[in-house]
Amino acid sequence: MTLAEDISEYANSLSYKILPSKTIEIAKDAVIDTFGCALGAQKAVPVQIAKKTIKKSKEGASILCSSEKASSEDAGFVNGIMSRYLDYNDSFESKEFAHPSDNIMPLLAVAEEYNRTGKDVIVAIALAYEVQCRLSTAASLWKKGWDHTSYGLVSVATASSFLMESGVKKTTQAINIALNSHIAMRQVRAGELSMWKAISFPNAAKDAIFSAKLANNGITGPSPIFEGEMGFWKQVTGKFNLSTKTFGNKKNQFLINQRITKFYPAEIRSQSAITAAISAKEEIKNIDEIKKINILTTESGYKVLGKDKEKWSPKTKETADHSLPFIVCSALIYGDITPESYSEKRLTDNRINKLLKLTTVKEKKELTARYPSCISNEINVITKNKTIDKVVYYQKGHPKNPMSKKELEQKFITLASMSLSKNKSMILLNELRNLESIKKISCLFDLCM
Repeated sequence: MTLAEDISEYANSLSYKILPSKTIEIAKDAVIDTFGCALGAQKAVPVQIAKKTIKKSKEGASILCSSEKASSEDAGFVNGIMSRYLDYNDSFESKEFAHPSDNIMPLLAVAEEYNRTGKDVIVAIALAYEVQCRLSTAASLWKKGWDHTSYGLVSVATASSFLMESGVKKTTQAINIALNSHIAMRQVRAGELSMWKAISFPNAAKDAIFSAKLANNGITGPSPIFEGEMGFWKQVTGKFNLSTKTFGNKKNQFLINQRITKFYPAEIRSQSAITAAISAKEEIKNIDEIKKINILTTESGYKVLGKDKEKWSPKTKETADHSLPFIVCSALIYGDITPESYSEKRLTDNRINKLLKLTTVKEKKELTARYPSCISNEINVITKNKTIDKVVYYQKGHPKNPMSKKELEQKFITLASMSLSKNKSMILLNELRNLESIKKISCLFDLCM
């Protein structure tokens, strides 16, 4: 049996009744968090451009905060950009990085177009997380120059096929088609970052949904896509071992249980550094007293957030929220990181730029040794009168330091209020909290108009 066939058989073995209650609740938390992130970004420039670019239709799936509809691949594309833009949606860390909630908006679009229920969506989301996160534990993509969204091709194609009720053979073909044709390069997250950072996964999801539709209608794809002479193992990752016998089921924990919720809108490797910087600020009376800032981080923290020269003078929002020195300096001055932290005013803030010149970022081997079980950072701030050392191992939102339901819901309300009234936000929150009772997915989007 090929790996694509193994994943397909696993997908077709899942049902709502075998999901543990904890997994169901975590899946609903993920949907709430993702909806909030999307509602907080629906006015963003890339979102508006995407809305203008896609083809609208009278049927299909809803575009968030709009009365317009489009095909599920196009609606999922636009809504997916919304949920990703703020860099506030969840993460999963292993050999490969992932933002598995990137699957959610595309899958909601498929569910709406194919008239599936809230229970179906919960299973599809648990499935998508499982596939993407298991692949992420199997082999690194970023170290070979490929983007993590390439695993999203498999997760979205698989979960979309589940929602289309395609069956094992057609799900296998959906994986074959999607993975063969749409692999993304890591350049999207190197140097000066562009708008495409938030679009890379939604674009992969769009391609994966279309691949699933083609397979569902009888198109076959290249096989074996992982093991073949010129397949994924040969061209991209190298051979790895992965069997669905270890995947989530009645006995094994689902990896959605290990999702990391973001407390701040910034790249996941900066979360503990933000907490450390805010704590250090409480001991500094005057920012002008700072003489030196040393940031010690993991290998991936350094390579992703501190290595590139562009991270030391970010010109775009996308570069700034992936710049460990910018984020730390901003937190030391303002005592928080919010979506406004990446405004044009902040990017040209002389106080931040002054501190950046006093800052270093280096890998600390001891922190790398702890990764990915903890994504830690140390901050060393030297002032005229003292040295302040702060280290955070498990930031708020990590499974070992989880956000409470109240904190998660407050994050949702804060973000949703950027698009909806408080009353509508509360009604939507209640509907999302009871997602398993939803019969028509369109009703969730109706509440956002």
